[in-house]
Amino acid sequence: MARKSHPKKEIEAALRYAEAHGWRIEVGGSHAWGKMYCPINDEDCRCGEFCITSIWSTPKNPGNEAKKLRRVVDNCTARARNGDDEEE
Repeated sequence: MARKSHPKKEIEAALRYAEAHGWRIEVGGSHAWGKMYCPINDEDCRCGEFCITSIWSTPKNPGNEAKKLRRVVDNCTARARNGDDEEE
């Protein structure tokens, strides 16, 4: 089943970017719109700090929030180790 789209177009584009790199998006949660999960999530991945990222529904600046989400995907240490670090 397809997930619900994010109401902010900049963040939706960042979520599609994350999904293209294998990240799993789950909608729902307590205070967040959803969460983004790393596909690798091993113990060497910066203590798991960046393996799960919250996605806010109404950020103060959607453009900056989208950049943050892309940066999390791009800076994944496990992704770099596996050689999937080409730019898109």
